[in-house]
Amino acid sequence: MAAKPMNIAAWRDHLAKARAELFQAYLDKPAAGKLLRGHARLIDRILKQIWAAHALPANATLVAVGGYGRYEHYPQSDVDVLILFDDALPEAERARFEPLIALLWDVGLPIGHSVRSLSESLAESAQDITIQTNMLESRWLAGNRALLRRMQSALDDQIDPAAFFQAKSLEQKLRHGRHADVALLLEPNLKESPGGLRDVQTLIWVARAAHLADSLSGLAHAGLLSQAEARTVRTELDLLAHLRIRLHLCANRREDRLLFEFQERIAQGMGIARATDVGPDLRQDSRRASERLMQRYYQAARHIRLINELVMGEFRARLLPPIGARPLAQITDNPQARHFSLAGNLLDAEEDIFERHPDLLLETFLILAREPGPKGFAPSGCTPRLLRALWRAGKRIDPAFRRDPDNRGRFIELLRQPKGVTLALRLMHRLGILGRYIPLFSRITGQMQHDQFHIYPVDEHILMVLRNLRRLTVPEYAHEFPLAHRVINEFERQEVLLLAALFHDIAKGRGGDHSSLGALDARRFCRAHGLDKEDRELVAWLVAQHLNLSQTAQKQDISDPEVIAAFAARCGNVRRLSALYLLTVADIRGTSPKVWNAWKDKLTRELYLAARQVLEGNAPHADDIEEKKEQARAQLRLYGFAPDSETALWNRLDDIYFLRQDARDIGWQTRRLLPVLNQPGPIVRARLAPFGEGVEVLVFAPDEEALFARICAFFARLGYSILAARIHTTHDEHALDTFYAVDPEHPQVPYRDFLNYIEHELAAELANHAPLGAPPGGRLPRRLKAFPLAPEVSLTPSDNRNDYILTFTAGDRPGLLASVALALHRHGVNVVTARINTLGSRAEDVFVIEGENLERASARLELEQALLDVLKV
Repeated sequence: MAAKPMNIAAWRDHLAKARAELFQAYLDKPAAGKLLRGHARLIDRILKQIWAAHALPANATLVAVGGYGRYEHYPQSDVDVLILFDDALPEAERARFEPLIALLWDVGLPIGHSVRSLSESLAESAQDITIQTNMLESRWLAGNRALLRRMQSALDDQIDPAAFFQAKSLEQKLRHGRHADVALLLEPNLKESPGGLRDVQTLIWVARAAHLADSLSGLAHAGLLSQAEARTVRTELDLLAHLRIRLHLCANRREDRLLFEFQERIAQGMGIARATDVGPDLRQDSRRASERLMQRYYQAARHIRLINELVMGEFRARLLPPIGARPLAQITDNPQARHFSLAGNLLDAEEDIFERHPDLLLETFLILAREPGPKGFAPSGCTPRLLRALWRAGKRIDPAFRRDPDNRGRFIELLRQPKGVTLALRLMHRLGILGRYIPLFSRITGQMQHDQFHIYPVDEHILMVLRNLRRLTVPEYAHEFPLAHRVINEFERQEVLLLAALFHDIAKGRGGDHSSLGALDARRFCRAHGLDKEDRELVAWLVAQHLNLSQTAQKQDISDPEVIAAFAARCGNVRRLSALYLLTVADIRGTSPKVWNAWKDKLTRELYLAARQVLEGNAPHADDIEEKKEQARAQLRLYGFAPDSETALWNRLDDIYFLRQDARDIGWQTRRLLPVLNQPGPIVRARLAPFGEGVEVLVFAPDEEALFARICAFFARLGYSILAARIHTTHDEHALDTFYAVDPEHPQVPYRDFLNYIEHELAAELANHAPLGAPPGGRLPRRLKAFPLAPEVSLTPSDNRNDYILTFTAGDRPGLLASVALALHRHGVNVVTARINTLGSRAEDVFVIEGENLERASARLELEQALLDVLKV
């Protein structure tokens, strides 16, 4: 007998009202466990009533599975149920479950359901670890309870604990990989990210499958967790539960990613206010509420991930014990090896080793770096016993430990190791030892960066920079950065590079110039650790100047010999220049996978090589222009151009053009323009960018005020981002402009297919002279919506009294450059040069502009205000 229609509305209303009361009670007096259990019990009551209201087969049962089966039912989670029936149930009887499922949806329950016979359930469980896991935590709701007990008994016989552990280990490894294997991404998935809820659930599943425990308390009783570790897990789980509950309530949908748009609201809801206080070291703390919340999340994720690693290691030791153990001293002549052994391929020691020998704490990481890299499950290379000992011993690091000359020597010696440094430093960080040894590092652990291009918190970014520097030394990766690989392997005492990386952002979040503050910190640390004056001054200089090379390369005209000479003078010598180049490459690559591109590689490489020439006494001179021309002429002869044919174009160009271009570009542009030089109207030629991504577009057209704006609008409609523009005007008032553009969403698209389209369509558009309208917009990046970047505009006279330097910083968005170009056009301003620099969702562009209106201060103010209006999000 089906339920009466009137009951659907009654159940729906009852469910909505009861859930609203539950959620409001939580907001009034937050208690995560109470809400999750209360929500599950509410669903229990409704499901039991609906099951009872239907005449369903007696040999069927309704089972709660998943989080709902654990009594952990979040506000917007699916209600996962299994309808289990006996194999003998006739096919016609099975159809009676379909109206039940439809009714559950009708009353407002987001059902995730499976309808299976007992044999089907066991067969699928044997083939699918996810189904097997769900069945492992099944809970009876209604119907034939004995049937569920039969399934649970058969499942118990079916599960091989060792195989189950291996499957869950692999599943976890793949899951961590899908979430970048970094617990500290800025929008973590509270459930799936490393250090998330799933990491604790995995421990309970494995323990249950192995008949060791079925709760955190059970893990402690089984000796898999200490009581202190169990308390830590409960504390961190409670935080994650609160975050996930509030996330569901804010989003009003099933959402497990802690998205930017919800972070501030959740922080305020949890009573976390923006920091305006002064810290214990008298340094200003001015972080957002969301930044303080996220730092607390990162701490929780790190603790959970570490405890997961410890317990999974214990499971491995019990379920897949290593074959034998041997003293470490058998394979190394390290005199400290007598205190350690190898359990399989993992380093091991007695639990009280650091109480008896505190000097071995840093020595352990030296041993890990010196010995062959570990293989197998544990990425740390230590047994759970040794990991626990290290974690406990971190609390012993006090000022006296840090002042000990032997400990200081071990830390520097660790940085000098040819291999294993990244592994050791990451392990030190996971265990909290790095932050205890360098207290300043603990301040930036988990600190977010809302600068629109760093995707990692400060501590993780620093470790990524360290990894990138080490990666440059490895022959297997030499093809990625051939020049940097050669430079770093010629660089003596590479530990100074790693020290600069450790300190380059360590002063973030204090207020003031983090580069200058960090340089002071670095100098003190290096002096205390016995570096000679030359090396400690190099480290401090690198920290102070770590942004200089990238800013010069991306914001100034590096074809200008004066720019190169000034930059080289700031460096002073080749060793400093090389160190800064290497740190810059590693730093930019450590911000986000999307920030570094072939264009930035080209600019930094060219600036480094040009400055090195100056420092080695090979500064550019006037003869270089003639040398470029000769090289370009040689190219032209290869393509069959007659001697002196190039003068038809070159006589219309000044020396600035030849200074700014290299010989290959001069040859390509001349070769493409000579055959059509006298053709009326705009000429557009395109090719694949020679540096690896995107397209290079050459425009030769009668100069006009709106030319730059029209070209920018064209690329905006294509959805392309302009990386750079070189703008020249010939003696006879023609524009000879070069644009480098890329599709930011698909940087590896087959641009070759678009070259003809660009040549014809852009030429036609420039010839059309249609009125300029507003450029097409697009969706703002979510991060920019949540944390808008206040635009900044600066307009200052250049050394050339007719020009002005326009600099602006703003949140990047589709059509931004086209909007700026249109505003410049409407104010009667011409663009002389453009340096476009996009860092993630942050635009930092520099233009040299000219215009008669700019002579008036009022006109300059009007232009600045107009640009601020355009740049606002």
